Amino acid sequence: MANFSPLTVFISVTSLAVFQFLFHVGSSWLSTRLTGGFHKLSARQKIEWNSRTVSSFHALVVGCFCLYILVYDDAVNADPVWGDPFMVKLNVAVTSGYLISDLLLIIYYWKEIGDKYFVTHHLAALYAYYYVLGEGMLPYFGNFRLIAEFSTPFVNQRWFFEVLGYSKYSLPNMVNGVLMTISFFIVRIAVIPIYYGRVFSTFGTEAFHRLGLGAQCAWIISSVSLDIMNVMWMIKIAKGCYKVLYHRDGKLTKTQNNGKLE
Repeated sequence: MANFSPLTVFISVTSLAVFQFLFHVGSSWLSTRLTGGFHKLSARQKIEWNSRTVSSFHALVVGCFCLYILVYDDAVNADPVWGDPFMVKLNVAVTSGYLISDLLLIIYYWKEIGDKYFVTHHLAALYAYYYVLGEGMLPYFGNFRLIAEFSTPFVNQRWFFEVLGYSKYSLPNMVNGVLMTISFFIVRIAVIPIYYGRVFSTFGTEAFHRLGLGAQCAWIISSVSLDIMNVMWMIKIAKGCYKVLYHRDGKLTKTQNNGKLE
């Protein structure tokens, strides 16, 4: 039976409240001071702008915490399946609060930022984090997945440049595109052998059998599915980066309506 500690519940609720505040107040306040272009955006664009600003902030916070745990949390690194998940639970609790906050915003502003893929992604992630927060299972693997967040700010920045009117071939846009491609490859593709090396090392162990069939299937199926999508996105991003860097005629091409990965 799930056992959610009062601390993780408190952090999740606090995280939800903080991210709601950042969306409704913090993002607009900061954006108006960083760029005059924010005032020129439509109401719909401002909603997505604030959503992506919060997304980037969340990515940096949990990404840095994730790296800290991977380097310094000896208990989790020694036992990736059942190691003391205290630090991981704190990080996952922050992410859970963000996911719930973002789900509420997506539903409320469905006409502006509604996306069935993101709803599915958030619900699947919350289901996976249930095992970490409620059962204390798979702390290493739950935390390891959060390293992928380091590519998120570059994906969001691509959209920011687009709505501000930067061309695909402007220097800031091209630099960000290269950094997005490199970061996406490092934190989502290059780490695949490391991740599955640890996964395979648990097979047949007593710790693995203690998980039960339900948790085992949820873990393996979600991991494989996510990495298939990551590979598909990586191919799409690499092709886009190549076209921009090595375009032949130098003419601008029609930009996408949004910078989300599809």
